Amino acid sequence: MELSCSVRRATPQDTDVLVAHNCAMAHETEGKELEPDVVTRGVERLLHLPEHGFYLVAERDGKVVGSLMVTSEWSDWRDGFFWWVQSVYIAPDHRRTGIYRSLYDEVRTEAREAEDVRGLRLYVEQTNRNARAVYARLGMDETSYRLYEELL
Repeated sequence: MELSCSVRRATPQDTDVLVAHNCAMAHETEGKELEPDVVTRGVERLLHLPEHGFYLVAERDGKVVGSLMVTSEWSDWRDGFFWWVQSVYIAPDHRRTGIYRSLYDEVRTEAREAEDVRGLRLYVEQTNRNARAVYARLGMDETSYRLYEELL
């Protein structure tokens, strides 16, 4: 059942809820316990450096019930940016009500309005079937790329 919500860019006043969402998402999806002080610094830094990305929040009845972060990756092959959708979190009692669709629709709208955004990307835990199904329903395709990392 889809219910209405409003979507807006996050502001510094949303820091606490963004930190809470990030910590909850890491715990739910990967069993990781994040350090709230580190997450707070990371959220605050991005909110003050919009050239690196931005957060969107979804509100229902004046309460933030969902959020996501967008960061940019330069593509020399396409002379433009890919926007990465990250740190997606929807409050449990608001899942399956259209919150993520509203957030993603806003990302898609802003990306299409930007002259230099060539596409949207995200990564998801391979075992997160529910999220993978949602992304596919919204028109995203699974790619042939595998993700590698080295933590420093």
